[in-house]
Amino acid sequence: MNETITPNGVGSGRSVGAGRGIDWWREAWELFVKAAGMWIVLTLVMVIIFMILGIIPIIGGIAAAVLFPVFMASWVLTCRKVEQGGAIELADLFTAIHGDQVKSLLIIGALLLVFGIAIAAVAGLLGLGAIVGVASGGADRSVGAALAALGAGFLALIAVTAISFIAGMALWFAPSLVIFRRTAPFDAMKISFGTCMRNIVPFLLYSLVYIVAAIVASIPFGLGWIVLAPLVMITLYTSYRDIFGA
Repeated sequence: MNETITPNGVGSGRSVGAGRGIDWWREAWELFVKAAGMWIVLTLVMVIIFMILGIIPIIGGIAAAVLFPVFMASWVLTCRKVEQGGAIELADLFTAIHGDQVKSLLIIGALLLVFGIAIAAVAGLLGLGAIVGVASGGADRSVGAALAALGAGFLALIAVTAISFIAGMALWFAPSLVIFRRTAPFDAMKISFGTCMRNIVPFLLYSLVYIVAAIVASIPFGLGWIVLAPLVMITLYTSYRDIFGA
C-alpha cells in the first residue's frame, strides 16, 4: 500500500502484510551474522551503562529514560552502516549523542519518562487503594475487602499494561524518524503510534516470535539473551526500513 502523508507533510509509513512481522526477524538475523561479535559487544556495553545508571538513586533512573532513545538512534544508524558494508566500531554506540538531532532524541526520552511516571503513579495509587481496602476489612479481612483489593490490583494491571502499550508504540519508530527524516519529537511519537496501530497484525506476529524466542533464550541460564537482545534492537531498523523505506 502507499504511504500516508500527514498534514505537515511527514509520511506515516505504509501498511504491510502480516507475514512481514516474521520477516523483520529474518532480516535482523542477516544483519546480525555480518558482525555478530561486535553486536554482542555493543549490547554488553549498553547493558553495563544502564546498570550503572540504575544504581544511582533518582538521577540514574531519569538519565536512563532520557538517554534510551539516543542509544536507539545510534543502534539504527549502526544497522544502516552494516547494511551498507561498513564495519562496527565501539564508538558507533554513541553516534547519535554527537549528532545534530540529539536534542530531539532527548525530548523523546523526556516524554518517555513522563509515561514511566504515569505508569508508576497509576500502579501506586491503585496499589494504595488495594492496601486501604484490605485494612478497612478489619482484623478478619472480610471477603468484601479482599475482593475490593483484588479488583484494585486488576485495574492497576490493566492501566499499567495500556499505558505501557501506548508508550511502546509511540517510541518504536520515533528515534528512527528523528534521525532519518528529521521529524519533530512529538510528531515522531504520534506517527510511530499511528503506524504501529495500522500494522498491528504484523506486530502481533512479531510479538509471538519474540515470546517464543524469549522463552528459549531464558532456558540456558538466560545466555540466549546475548543474541536475542541485539536482535531485538536490530528489528527496530528492519521494521522501520520495511514500513518507511530506506
